Amino acid sequence: MRWMLLSLLCLGLPAWADLDYRLTPRQIAEGTWLLEGSTDNFAKANGGNVVNTAFIVTDSGVVVIDSGPSKRYGEALRQAIAATTDKPVLEVLLTHHHPDHVLGNQAFADVPIGALAGTSELLRQQGEAMAENMYRLVGDWMRGTEVVLPTRVLTPGIHEVGGHRLRLLRLGGHTGADLAILDEKTGVLFAGDLVFHDRALTTPNSPGLGVWLKDLDTLQALPWTRLVPGHGPVASDARAFAQMRDYLGWLDGLMGEGAARGDDMVEMIRRPIPERFAAVSLSRYELIRSVSHLYPRYERQRMQRVDGKPAN
Repeated sequence: MRWMLLSLLCLGLPAWADLDYRLTPRQIAEGTWLLEGSTDNFAKANGGNVVNTAFIVTDSGVVVIDSGPSKRYGEALRQAIAATTDKPVLEVLLTHHHPDHVLGNQAFADVPIGALAGTSELLRQQGEAMAENMYRLVGDWMRGTEVVLPTRVLTPGIHEVGGHRLRLLRLGGHTGADLAILDEKTGVLFAGDLVFHDRALTTPNSPGLGVWLKDLDTLQALPWTRLVPGHGPVASDARAFAQMRDYLGWLDGLMGEGAARGDDMVEMIRRPIPERFAAVSLSRYELIRSVSHLYPRYERQRMQRVDGKPAN
């Protein structure tokens, strides 16, 4: 019996050994390190590592930007930080409430976890359902992961820590409660999911594409030197902003024109995607999702009440 149990355990070891995010921080500015995720979709093959997280090593200690998609990721991130510096982790700043950015919070439960008030409320409302969905998508990578709510409310303005002036901006185009962070010392702009680069944007909580476009204007006008998107490669020029505006404008026009024609959702998701977006990963997948998230609003805007007034 004992040898059978040992055999079963040994058979299980390779699977557990494979659950290693192998996070390798890359320095992108003075004291600033990026952990760049894939632009693929959530899958058991990647453990949900489709997100960019980062940390800043200041004179006082480490500031972490987003905690990742699982407890296991958060622990790996903490190990990567410890391998980079012996300074303590001071705090975590969350850009928004989506699961790939916040479900690593457990690994940082001993330090303040800051977020906008709206982010905390959205995570309180949606966190359990999002975590359950992540379990379905990536399986064993999520073992032991539980939702941990932020412990500190962040407000817009300057947040000084260890010689770094972090400018906190409260925006909303992606989720209604989106934090962007400009490190005025290095010029690095952490845009969260307000910017996707070479990866199609997601829209489940967006209050509207017009709001998002205005947020891009706000971000691009900042004195940044390097842009860290929530997904996709770091940029040192405005191409990521141009790509985002082009994509958002196309998506807005597509749905507005479709609603004017009276197209149904099935027709909308079959619309051709412009060739210029060929290098943008998951564009068809995210078009399907965006139509389901946003198209009913465009249809309502075209509807007329019996008294001739626009529908709400």
